[in-house]
Amino acid sequence: MGALTESVGIAWQWLWSGDARLWQIVGRSLAVSASACALACLIGLPLGAWLGVARFRGRAVVVIGINTLMAVPSVVVGLVVYLLLSRSGPLGFLGWLFSFPAMVLAQTLLVLPLVVGLARQVVQEVEQRHGEQLRALGAGVGTRAVWLAWDERVALLMVVIAAFARAVAEVGAVMIVGGNIEGHTRVMTTAIALETSKGDLPLALGLGLVLLVVVLGLHALVALLRQASQRWAGPSAAWERLA
Repeated sequence: MGALTESVGIAWQWLWSGDARLWQIVGRSLAVSASACALACLIGLPLGAWLGVARFRGRAVVVIGINTLMAVPSVVVGLVVYLLLSRSGPLGFLGWLFSFPAMVLAQTLLVLPLVVGLARQVVQEVEQRHGEQLRALGAGVGTRAVWLAWDERVALLMVVIAAFARAVAEVGAVMIVGGNIEGHTRVMTTAIALETSKGDLPLALGLGLVLLVVVLGLHALVALLRQASQRWAGPSAAWERLA
């Protein structure tokens, strides 16, 4: 118990004193996850909104595939990206393995199905209630997707937050493709795993506290947005503005 108390005290001291090693890892971790989340949302939000209103042969298969990919373990995604970026892989010429871009790519592929799947669900639910009115006004698939996505922007913002939380808390993919190289590719989750195995509990505890605060902050933001969306719900719906 004494060793644990001492480790916690050292961790707090490092946090408040701005330990360069600790905060460098935190900054790199947030940068990787934010970049991956931005790329995944740039691709996934429009695709998910379109899939929520589009109807085509084989759509059910596509939806099942996306839902399946949402549950793929991060280590599997890391393995796939490793094979793609390895020297003998199709993308080996990029030289990205064990680098920042490799970790961003791995986390992008990890959270992309989540963004597409949740965005599709959000838009599809509102389209089932009000899509007929938009179709009666002559709105095509693309127009309906844009209007309904904009009207559900608070819900889609919560999707973005969920994607970032998924990215920042994963460890398997970035461990495989990043190599956990100190000063270059070490992020919070990989550093916690390594430092715990080495017995360096103060650094692991400090990073764990920061990660816990980040995740709690994201969930608190989701709760605030949910309350705000309930207050804002009313005559601002896209179909009413179009009418």
